Amino acid sequence: MIYTVTFNPSLDYIVSMHGFTMGMTNRTVGEQLFPGGKGINVSIVLSNLGIENTALGFIAGFTGEKIEKETAAMGLHTDFIRVDNGFSRINVKLKDYDGTEINGMGPDITKSCVEQLYVKLERLQAGDVLVLAGSIPKCLPDSIYSDILGRLSGRGILFVVDATKELLLNVLRYQPFLVKPNNHELGEMFGVELHTRQEVIPYARKLREAGAENVLVSMSGQGAVLVDAAGDVHELPAPEGTLVNAVGAGDSMVAGFLAGWTQKKDYEHAFRMGVSAGSASAFSETLATREEVEAVYRSIKTG
Repeated sequence: MIYTVTFNPSLDYIVSMHGFTMGMTNRTVGEQLFPGGKGINVSIVLSNLGIENTALGFIAGFTGEKIEKETAAMGLHTDFIRVDNGFSRINVKLKDYDGTEINGMGPDITKSCVEQLYVKLERLQAGDVLVLAGSIPKCLPDSIYSDILGRLSGRGILFVVDATKELLLNVLRYQPFLVKPNNHELGEMFGVELHTRQEVIPYARKLREAGAENVLVSMSGQGAVLVDAAGDVHELPAPEGTLVNAVGAGDSMVAGFLAGWTQKKDYEHAFRMGVSAGSASAFSETLATREEVEAVYRSIKTG
C-alpha cells in the first residue's frame, strides 16, 4: 500500500481574469476549486492510474470538511486527522499570471495531533510506501520529516520525499527510496544554478552519495533526469504539448514514477511514467487522467 502525508492540505481556488490592477476591484472570468496539497495531488494521480493508496494529513474547519468531501467524491481513500484550532488553507492561484498565488497559513497542529499521525504510521508494514510531500506549517518543527523516518527506519518501508532544502537534506541519512527536487531546488541545496540536464546530473549523484537511492529531478520545459539506485542515468526532454496548468505537475511526476515502479519494478519504465504523468497534468486543466498519461507515454521516443 502507498500512503501519502500532507501536513497542510488546502482548497486551491484557481481563478482566471482578463486583467489585474492593484487597488481596484478585479473580477474573475473563470473559477475552479480543488482539494490541494502535494501529498493529496500524488494520491489523486495514483488513484487515476489505478494504484491503491491512502491519503493522510490534517484538516480543520469548514475548509477541511470541503477537502474531505471533495476527495471522497473523487473516490480517494483518506484517513485525515481533524484539528480543533483554525481551518485548512485556502490557496488563491492567479492562473493567467505565471504562477502568482496567495497561500494561506493552515491550522495550529498540536503535539497530540502529531501523535495521532504517528499511531497511524505505526501500522505500515515492510513493502509499504510512505510519501512525504510539501511544506509544513510553522507550528511544526523543521525536523518533522526526519523524525518520522527515524521512527520507521529499518522496517522495510520505502520512503519518498518531495520537499525543499533542509526538509529533504535531513532525511538522506535514512536512505529514502526516492527524492524529487526540481532543478532550482537542487541548485539551492548546493549554492549553484542548474539549467541543463547535464548540469543536474553531478548534483543528483551527490544526493545519492548522501543516502538517497533514486534521485528524480524535474526541470519543467527541459525535461527530467533520474539517477537510479544502480547509479545509472536516465534523461528525457520534455514531451511536446501546450502548457495549460503547471499546478501539481511535479506531484504527478512522483505519482507516475511510483505507479510505473509498482507495475514493473523497472526504473526506465517508472521514469517514463513519471515524465508522462507530470507532462500530462501540465497539459491539462486538472490533474492527469490515466488516458492522458498513457497518451503522453506513447508519444515519448526512446533510444
